[in-house]
Amino acid sequence: MTKERLKQLLKPIADGLFGEQRTRGNEPPHYTVRPVGMIVEDLCRIPDEDWALYAFAREPLNGKFNDEQRRELTRQAMACGREYAEKVAAQYGMRDPEKLAARLGLKVDFPDMPQNAERVLFAEFRVPDKIHVYMDGVRKGRALLGEPGVPHALTGQLDIVKLLIGHELFHYVEEQYKKEIWTRTYKIELWAPKFLHNRSTVGILGEIAAMAFTQELNRLPYSPYVMDAFLVYGYSPEAASGLYEEMMERAGRTPRLPQGGGPAALPDAAQQA
Repeated sequence: MTKERLKQLLKPIADGLFGEQRTRGNEPPHYTVRPVGMIVEDLCRIPDEDWALYAFAREPLNGKFNDEQRRELTRQAMACGREYAEKVAAQYGMRDPEKLAARLGLKVDFPDMPQNAERVLFAEFRVPDKIHVYMDGVRKGRALLGEPGVPHALTGQLDIVKLLIGHELFHYVEEQYKKEIWTRTYKIELWAPKFLHNRSTVGILGEIAAMAFTQELNRLPYSPYVMDAFLVYGYSPEAASGLYEEMMERAGRTPRLPQGGGPAALPDAAQQA
């Protein structure tokens, strides 16, 4: 994949880090660029449960729920992810996602970028036992770790590769326990004639649970949803700033503007994207 093609895919952001993450509307984003430190400082302060509306905005069945239901389902999905993180960690006597993946027999590789991808990806799980971590995005993320405000907000506990592997590892675990795990057994009734039952799983619940799973394994004090904006910043500070605005607004918070109100200076890693 060429850099030119990658930039096309970022206008707007399509499927990204942990599933579908769209900036608002179908037009290329036009947002005030914030410093990456400001973005992560603000997003790391959002409580886990307050990510519910942002997460559900990526769910095709979103319209079937009201906000109270979205928040309750988010709490249950996070509880499911944490439960299985503790279950796997206790079973194998370790929390390191990379080592756990090896113990579980998964094949983890580290290609530079996806081949023939129609979406921007940082990692993915492929049934039955493969995890791909795409290192171009990881390198860009690592280059941002030294930017002002970032080390304090993300803490020294963050290992981008382990966080990505942990997320994808949940999808493997979910597949192994698909007959009993809550994210697969919870279903909603879709429209159908009274004599029929048309029930469906809710895909975003698995993504929310995967966030809680990797957060628990990696002992992170903030939601991994922060990584949506942080890793996108390495490719497009403007698109990441659009995600930041949406995340803040859906969490009931007011997005900040850079000091002076104008476009912020971009870090070297972002300028090279």
